[in-house]
Amino acid sequence: MHSIKFAAFVICAAIMSTNAFAMDLSLNDAVEKILSESQDLKKAAANVKKAEASLDVANSNRWFNISGNVTYMNLINVENPTKSYGVDLPPELGGIIAEALGAQINHIEIPDNMFMAGVSITQPIYTFGKIGNAVKGVKSAIKVAESSQEMTRREVKYSAVDLYWTAKMTDEIVKISQQDLDAARAARRSLTSAGRANRSNLVKIESDIATKEINLSNAQFNRDTAHRMLKIMAGIDVNEQLNLTDDFPTTFSDLNAGELKSTPQWDILNQQIEMYERNARSQRAGAYPTLAATASYNYIAMDTEFKNMFNRDNMQSAYWGLALQVPIFSGGVNMANATVEVMNAESARQDLDKAKKMTTEEYTRAIDQYNHLRGNLATLENARDLAAKAYEFSSGRFASGQTSAIELSEVSAGLYQLDMALLNAKYNILMAAESVKKLGE
Repeated sequence: MHSIKFAAFVICAAIMSTNAFAMDLSLNDAVEKILSESQDLKKAAANVKKAEASLDVANSNRWFNISGNVTYMNLINVENPTKSYGVDLPPELGGIIAEALGAQINHIEIPDNMFMAGVSITQPIYTFGKIGNAVKGVKSAIKVAESSQEMTRREVKYSAVDLYWTAKMTDEIVKISQQDLDAARAARRSLTSAGRANRSNLVKIESDIATKEINLSNAQFNRDTAHRMLKIMAGIDVNEQLNLTDDFPTTFSDLNAGELKSTPQWDILNQQIEMYERNARSQRAGAYPTLAATASYNYIAMDTEFKNMFNRDNMQSAYWGLALQVPIFSGGVNMANATVEVMNAESARQDLDKAKKMTTEEYTRAIDQYNHLRGNLATLENARDLAAKAYEFSSGRFASGQTSAIELSEVSAGLYQLDMALLNAKYNILMAAESVKKLGE
């Protein structure tokens, strides 16, 4: 007898030491960990940065463009590649040149080494909406990315809360299943301790115990699975033991949820409509002229010998002015692209109308579900308490031989089902409230 008590003490001590080393995890901590580990959120943040970079690209078209060019050419005399081009002057023309310059020139060589370097600047002045609408379209795209990030954050948070309460519910189911099994074993002890047990009652009790052992085993497996998933999503070592510190509430307050006026999904679709319409205007403006200021400077050096090209003054030229670039024919591509963007805007507008109807209904249904379950909670708790008393009475009667194991099993099953129903109702109330937050916070 003493050895049995000592073994029980050792087992309890081992359980207590295991729990002492378990990691405490609250709901808020779990949500923060899952949010920080979420790949979807990281991708959404990257999409925002990508959209912001696109704005820099669009804005760059507003500013001046500087381009430079450097060219070196060696002209080849096809008839005599080793010599440069030359021109023999007529005697009469040579005489005129000799009289003017004081030197006799009968042959002129054309420089075959040419070096040209230049730089040009172009500053758009007025583009008839090509750049302005493109920039506004990109700004709308940034807002789409930001709203998508917020929608992703809400979805991830909702999933995190669901994971936590699911894991907590599996903890509670293990406790309920363990209590149910312990009660059946206690009934068997009371049956056998009274002397010669009724065989039909004993068979029924043994059958119930076997069934409840399976229920407990399944509950433990589901608990381990739920905890493992929670740890993976929160970035916690899967071998770490968890102690979920938040319990299911005993009471639930009013939601005080107002009318649904905006959601991230609606914001996304609104901004998409704006983006597509701006893009359509920008495409139409592609058929309009572009007025720009332009300036250029060029330096040209040439000689018959490469080594002498920069030993003397060479030509320089510069200019500034206005340029009007007028597209003449583009095959209708601008209007075609504008039509595509208009159709995209119309599709987004239809999606927005549908989303408003569906999301409003989902929001209203979540509020109704919360209020409905919350309203029935007190009745469900009372039914569960009555079932517990009924089991207590039936268990006492069974121990005194006044009732059968079949009746005790039926009462036990009723208590188990109400325990599960009460736990499931609390879980559904919490998730209904979380749905309301996800849609309308």
